[in-house]
Amino acid sequence: MDGSGGNSNRSTGGLAGFFGGSGAGMSYSNADLAGVPLTGMSPLSPYLNVDPRYLIQDTDEFILPTGANKTRGRFELAFFTIGGCCITGAAFGAVNGLRLGLKETRKMAWSKPRNVQILNMVTRQGALWANTLGSLALLYSAFGVVIEKTRGAEDDINTVAAGTMTGMLYKCTEAVF
Repeated sequence: MDGSGGNSNRSTGGLAGFFGGSGAGMSYSNADLAGVPLTGMSPLSPYLNVDPRYLIQDTDEFILPTGANKTRGRFELAFFTIGGCCITGAAFGAVNGLRLGLKETRKMAWSKPRNVQILNMVTRQGALWANTLGSLALLYSAFGVVIEKTRGAEDDINTVAAGTMTGMLYKCTEAVF
């Protein structure tokens, strides 16, 4: 692209020549590709001239603080677990509240009082289920973190023990109250 027109392999025309590109019939000579390593790659595209060495990634794409792990610990995952259980409980409770509201008001005509009763059942059941599942997730996560810190190991035993302790505490409070 020196503008002298001495290279017979390259022809320019239209807007491609204006922007420094090449025509559709352009091909690279061996001299043009001499210093480009093509291991595992197809020859360069005439439309995208990128050195393949820049495409190889041998390092991670994120920066970690000094001494940090590459995986999340149980305490970090606790927030996701609790939030996910609250949202799941709210969705399940809303569907259950809609079902109960329609069932209890089926003999009423469609009117504002019926709509209000259905809406009250949806919100009441949604909040109840979100609270219940969120509380269980909080207990499970707290037991999991305490067991992991006590044992000093991350394995499936922690998960089973945290689930067992959560179930036992949930059931024993049910019997008392």
